[in-house]
Amino acid sequence: MTFLLNWLFTSIAIAIADWFVPGIFVLGTVEPWLCYIFTGLFLSLVNSLVKPIITVLALPLTIITLGLFQLMVNGLMLQLASSLSLNLLGSGIVAANFVSAFVGAIIMSIMCTILGVKKH
Repeated sequence: MTFLLNWLFTSIAIAIADWFVPGIFVLGTVEPWLCYIFTGLFLSLVNSLVKPIITVLALPLTIITLGLFQLMVNGLMLQLASSLSLNLLGSGIVAANFVSAFVGAIIMSIMCTILGVKKH
């Protein structure tokens, strides 16, 4: 049940990031809300499977930058999730460049904190 709620709130956060960040847009043949759901699913999976490994590997940089490098890791995870969604399901969100993904990840982190999503 916790995974489903995290998936739902992450999808809502993606929709909000899409609304706020000009470089993030929906791509696919399905309704936009399904694109948010697809990307939210892959982002939840990436955050629970890949992000812990990347976080440990990037720990020295995170310490040197006083935690700011973790925002870059979040941006990379968003790009990975959107890429997986587009390549495997044919629909999802696209970040025009890394800056858009970085700003989108910041907005999503803020929204997930407000919505109470538990990060893995």
